[in-house]
Amino acid sequence: MIKGFGGIFWRTKNLDEIKRWYSEVLKLEIEGWNGTIIKPDPENETIFSFFKEDDTYFPTEQQVMLNFQVHDLEETIQHLNQIGVPLAKEKEASEFGQFIWILDPEGRLIELWEK
Repeated sequence: MIKGFGGIFWRTKNLDEIKRWYSEVLKLEIEGWNGTIIKPDPENETIFSFFKEDDTYFPTEQQVMLNFQVHDLEETIQHLNQIGVPLAKEKEASEFGQFIWILDPEGRLIELWEK
């Protein structure tokens, strides 16, 4: 079901400082959208991106959100329905792909993505 690690989204108190540190220390090319794409192979990519503390893309009380890339989002939704895991947010589609959200047992939002 899981194709790879789709992304790590990380809140920070000082966006400019943290972007500079990761650029200088780890040589990550942090782009204008506050992240970078790490592409280990043509079929999979990992988004590493920073968010301001008050950004509402994921719950503000959650410091990190994981994103997993899936092979087939519809198949994933069917699987989740069969085992009784509700969607925390309905499917959305954009130019970046299709996304759904679920909660882990401790209430952390997890994003599942089909590119």
